Amino acid sequence: METRLSPEFAGTPDGQQAESILRACVHCGFCTATCPTYQLLGDELDGPRGRIYLIKQVLEGAAPTRSTQRHLDRCLTCRNCETTCPSGVAYGQLVDIGRRAVDAKVQRPMAERAKRWALKEGLTSPLFGTAMKLGQTLKPLVPKSLQEKVPPATPASPWPTREHARKVLMLAGCVQPAMAPNINAATARVLDALGVQALVAEGAGCCGAIRQHLSDHDGALADMRRNIDAWWPLVQRGMVEAIVVNASGCGVLVKDYGHELQHDPAYADKAARVSALARDPIEFLAAHGQQISAKLKRKPAENLAWHPPCTLQHGQRLGGQVESLLRGLGFSVSLPAESHLCCGSAGTYSVLQADLSKQLRERKLKHLAHVAPQRILSANIGCIQHLQAGTTMPVQHWLEFLDEALRN
Repeated sequence: METRLSPEFAGTPDGQQAESILRACVHCGFCTATCPTYQLLGDELDGPRGRIYLIKQVLEGAAPTRSTQRHLDRCLTCRNCETTCPSGVAYGQLVDIGRRAVDAKVQRPMAERAKRWALKEGLTSPLFGTAMKLGQTLKPLVPKSLQEKVPPATPASPWPTREHARKVLMLAGCVQPAMAPNINAATARVLDALGVQALVAEGAGCCGAIRQHLSDHDGALADMRRNIDAWWPLVQRGMVEAIVVNASGCGVLVKDYGHELQHDPAYADKAARVSALARDPIEFLAAHGQQISAKLKRKPAENLAWHPPCTLQHGQRLGGQVESLLRGLGFSVSLPAESHLCCGSAGTYSVLQADLSKQLRERKLKHLAHVAPQRILSANIGCIQHLQAGTTMPVQHWLEFLDEALRN
């Protein structure tokens, strides 16, 4: 695809990257068949191919409009199109660039700006945990539009206290410790059962994804640098063999730190090292199947449904590995129809695009119900809470389930 960037973008890092990505696109349209929003709306501009053309026009000097902004906003950034694309177009990176370019020129309405500011500052704030506890206590008083975002309070099982020679760093995250504190504890216990100690570095926090997807690129880079600073003393001394990120959405971005900070002379090398160490738990545990099997204390006969988050199957290309491990351990696991399509959570998408998000959730839950599971397993806090808000069936992180099987 021939592209002639306007002087405003030509020669800039964003412009050079976008030009390279656009050059790979051959306009074949395979991506439209797997785009969730195109499936719902049937509008070319609400599919990857149409959005690519909108971004191309803006980078070539066309003035973006509020309509341009809305079409880009409706993108879930699920990256299903990347899995489908025969040319390897890095659409996720391109849409981030496009959103930044459009948001710099098109001012959002005041109410929308306020909502986006509240999300990026509130969800990443140290006070989010306190606010979540208050919301759980006073849930009937919480606005109905937000009630389903407030899960019931659930205690975390004890964090393991044994020390091991093998150590990994673990990203605690920003919303996960408050919304589902047992996920991190369960991850640490599963690792402990395998003789691996999970460490959490003081000072680390949000991976940067929330700000990144709300077009606050500078804020996202600041989050990345803060985490690198918190992890670097242990990384530099070679004390940890991996950085385990059990929220698959965070995992995608941490693996991308090296790319995002490649032009920062103070952080480029450190970021590349951190990205090289980043592992989703399944990457770390897949080789320990026999060891896990020998330690299992319970093998429930219940039928499990596996919902692979987009960030795991499209962002990290690891969607089938969890399913394979669980089946290899003797569990009954079903994969529903349309497992490749997004559930509609997509970080802050379920708040900013509530109607589309709920339509995608209903579609996903319908397919999940068809396999008649007793429990739904997933790998991302956003998917878990979003799906749980629409069903009475238990929805759980797969590591919580595995921890139960190892302990009971």
